[in-house]
Order: sequence, then structure tokens, then C-alpha cells
Amino acid sequence: MENKSEYLFGMHPVTEALKAGEKIEKVMFRQGLEGPQFHKLLKQLQEAGVGVQFVPEERLNRVAKGRHQGVVALISQVDYVTIEKLIEDALSTDKSPMVILLDGVSDVRNFGATARSAECAGAKGIILPAKGGAAVNAEAIKASAGALLRISTSKVPNLRTAVYLLAENGFQIVAATERGDSSIYEIDFNKPTAVIMGSEDRGVSDALLGIADIKARIPQAGKIGSLNVSVAASVIMFEAMRQKGV
Repeated sequence: MENKSEYLFGMHPVTEALKAGEKIEKVMFRQGLEGPQFHKLLKQLQEAGVGVQFVPEERLNRVAKGRHQGVVALISQVDYVTIEKLIEDALSTDKSPMVILLDGVSDVRNFGATARSAECAGAKGIILPAKGGAAVNAEAIKASAGALLRISTSKVPNLRTAVYLLAENGFQIVAATERGDSSIYEIDFNKPTAVIMGSEDRGVSDALLGIADIKARIPQAGKIGSLNVSVAASVIMFEAMRQKGV
């Protein structure tokens, strides 16, 4: 569980934090919550691209011990950058930058471990969906060994839109999938590359597979058939690093 200092409790504090531009990671509402103040806040959160969850009251009570009024906000521990800024910085600092998109990866430890490898391998950023992605919290930062405080992270309302923007800016789009026609060792990483990693149980979504330039697999000799997402991302990123002669 995240440290309680990362939370805001109550309708008014969360509303004021949103107005003040606080870095709100997500907001949890009690299931069945109603009322004009709730609907107004919900609309503001949706317009701001903040992820929203509806959860049982027992979950909120574990965090806030009944002081929440049906609303708990998790405050982000890092400064997000816009997708436009991430792309601009990546292309201005590297002729063949790599960025990682995480599709449906919700486990904070896997997310943190992926960020740690990304920073070590020289990746220029990580892109997450506003809804359904892992929280950027103290546990994720710890799992990343602090890498999340050093690597650019962007949260976007829609990963598909982010992929189109990356493609428009010259990135080849590589989806990591065991159903891939190509091996990752056949890919030329000496060009701007965006790698899409999916969750272990579902993989990359069909919507994103459909717009990827390359569907690539990691060759394996064992019978399990899949790797932990952070391990798979590491294999791909360090193959790119090897190709670049770093």
C-alpha cells in the first residue's frame, strides 16, 4: 500500500487540488456515489485526463479510515511531461531514440523494474495510459531504484493516439508479441523506435497490434512461452543498445 502522505481525502480537497494543478495520479470514488458535487468533479477529472476508479467503500476505508467522503485521490510522485515534449526531447538528444509504451501493465513492481532497465539502457521515455496503467507511486519509484525520477514519463488519454503521433514524427512502431512474424534480432534499432509492451496475461491489445509497423517476438527455447514484461522489455532495449554500439 502507498504511503498515506500521497493521498488526499474528501470532495473539496480533491477539487481544490485539481484547480491548483496538483499532480493527481488517479481518483477513487465510492461505488454508488451521487450528487451534483460528485458529478461536477467527475467531469473535471475526465476533462483533465485523470484516471478514475469506482471501488467498494471498504477499500477507501483502509486508506482513509472513514475520513474520505467517498473520494480519495492519489498524488503522483513524479512530474509528467506531455507526449509532445517527450518526443521533442528524445529526437533532439539522440538520432535513434527509443521510447517504451506500456499497454495494460498495471503492476507497479513490473512498471518500476521496466523503468529501471529503460534508464540503464538509455531509453528516452515511458508512455502510459491515463486509465489502466500502473500508478507512479512510492512503490513504483522504489522498484525502479529511483529511475522514475530520472527518465521522462508521459501519461496519455489514449495510447493509439500516442502511437500515431510517434509515427508522424518518424518513429518505427514495434509491438512485442509472441505472435510476431519477426525476431527482435531482425529489427534495425538504429532509427527512432517506439516499443509497445503488453501485460503478461493479455499482451499488446489488438487495436495497437493493428497499427504497429513490426510485430516482433523474443526467441525462446523453453516451454513456458512468455517472459515477465520487465524482463522482455530489458531484452529488447539492450539488443537496441548493442546494435548502437554503446
